[in-house]
Amino acid sequence: MSLSLRLSSSFLPQIPTSPSFLCFVPPKFQNGDFLICRYRRRQPSLLTLRCFSTSKPYDNGREHHREEEEHDNQRMKGPQMDDEEEEEDKAIASLVLPERWDVLGLGQAMVDFSGIVDDEFLNKLGLEKGTRKVVNHEERGRVLQAMDGCTYKAAAGGSLSNSLVALARLGSRSATTPAINVAMAGSVGSDVLGGFYREKLRRANVQFLSEPIKDGTTGTVIVLTTPDAQRTMLAYQGTSSTVNYDKILANAVTKTNILVVEGYLFELPDTIRAITEACQKARSNGALVAVTASDVSCIERHYDDFWEIIGNHADLIFANSDEARALCNFDAKESSASVTRYLSHFVPLVSVTDGHRGSYIGLKGEAVYIPPFPCVPVDTCGAGDAYACGILYGVLRGISDLKSIGSIAAKVAATVVGQQGTRLRVSDAVKLAESFTFHRSTIGSDIGTDHISSV
Repeated sequence: MSLSLRLSSSFLPQIPTSPSFLCFVPPKFQNGDFLICRYRRRQPSLLTLRCFSTSKPYDNGREHHREEEEHDNQRMKGPQMDDEEEEEDKAIASLVLPERWDVLGLGQAMVDFSGIVDDEFLNKLGLEKGTRKVVNHEERGRVLQAMDGCTYKAAAGGSLSNSLVALARLGSRSATTPAINVAMAGSVGSDVLGGFYREKLRRANVQFLSEPIKDGTTGTVIVLTTPDAQRTMLAYQGTSSTVNYDKILANAVTKTNILVVEGYLFELPDTIRAITEACQKARSNGALVAVTASDVSCIERHYDDFWEIIGNHADLIFANSDEARALCNFDAKESSASVTRYLSHFVPLVSVTDGHRGSYIGLKGEAVYIPPFPCVPVDTCGAGDAYACGILYGVLRGISDLKSIGSIAAKVAATVVGQQGTRLRVSDAVKLAESFTFHRSTIGSDIGTDHISSV
């Protein structure tokens, strides 16, 4: 089955030229000062961030600090940077932004604190293993205090950011393909964690566009992993966890080809209004709108809000089989294929993952089965985020055959599942992009920025 879209040629990523770029220099640093952020993890504290400005000349052989990647060791080993970080640093050294975004993500900006614990740890704190719950400031402090002495790390987390970082890495410019320009909007505080989050995304070639909220605190997610690979997640939304339809977001959605809305946003107070306005503005300017289902409990709590957006604005939805069943109000006996077919009557393009059993892509009441790509599973967390990245990559690269798009997504997901951590590594992204050249050269399509009109 082919994905038939009537879209303009401007949708495909173009190699930017100088007139298409805007250079932004923070006013406070136009005198030659530079803002330098250093991130250090120490025992027993979780994270120490130091930010300062210097008016010294910027040394081309500047000291590099080691950014923590998902696969890094827990302790900082010195000022050197690994090869993948150096690749990214060279790519983003100049604060130069494209005139138009290929993908703009609207989601929760949360800093992850990930730790390895045992069942006894969870029992002492009265936590149910494998669940996700929202906690307040006091509860978060109690858990962090209990984690003192555990192995842990901090990262710019979130399901949406995993997909965006993977897409930026997979879509980096090569000799034969232009770069895929990726940005994110959301809510961070003016605290050190907010600065940490923005800088981490910037180093991954994902520009965080929203301004920090003055005196706000950035949200965090504590991820507790037990030896059986079960993850218990505690989300603290922070005082900055409110997404408003401000001037920055209003401007950004008019200059994007795909707007991706993270389902976790529905948890935030009064966010449905901002989501609705962003989706309406994006579609009126020719963008496609994608929605991630995110979590079953989130769907159940905000069912009407989900369908307000999905039913009226969504062109594409990402869900796993449980989330898809929750959206359809189907019981657990319903097959993934049937829920995919059902959803595709309401949303033009549907992506439903089903773990090791594979996945389905729905279109016009039909479900196309995508077999899983062979791999040795190491860490399944982030598989769905990587799969969504693969779907977006296939659409942006002009692939119309659904099986080919799904195969790309399955291969990206398998790569992430076969490693420790949720982020697609730069070296793996380069290899994957090279392997996809055959798909792109043999499948023709005309994809652009109008709505999916054939469905």
